[in-house]
Amino acid sequence: MKEYKGEFSGQGIQLAVVVSRFNEFISTKLLDGTLDYLNRHGVDTEQVSIFWVPGSFEIPLVAKKLAESNRFDGVICLGAVIRGDTPHFTYIAAEVTKGIAQTALQTGIPVAYGILTTDTVEQAIERAGTKSGNKGWFAAESVLEMISLLKQI
Repeated sequence: MKEYKGEFSGQGIQLAVVVSRFNEFISTKLLDGTLDYLNRHGVDTEQVSIFWVPGSFEIPLVAKKLAESNRFDGVICLGAVIRGDTPHFTYIAAEVTKGIAQTALQTGIPVAYGILTTDTVEQAIERAGTKSGNKGWFAAESVLEMISLLKQI
């Protein structure tokens, strides 16, 4: 039996990070967590390009263009969709999730899902670096592991 596992070293890889400006006070914290993780795992800041988009809905399009560009080994998507009083949340959360998954499947490039979908601002704050850790950190971890694993296939 042969077993394969991804590693968490970022040396020599190029990464793109797509960040939503909507709910920027949350997105910025997710970006901080992402950059902290990457820095601790050998990714030089010169290896990271950050792309700001208006909102989470725009993330999949930019992520797909970046993945197709052949410039990046992986893409990290960061944003926060917080439930409001209308069904808008349901549509946006579903389409962003579907678009990010399709991007990874269609391009073969690891695309990390760092989109918070929460009922309240408080829940988003907890997942952006307080009680529940920083989901930007976990998205960075996921993309490094997947880049490494895919190179072994």
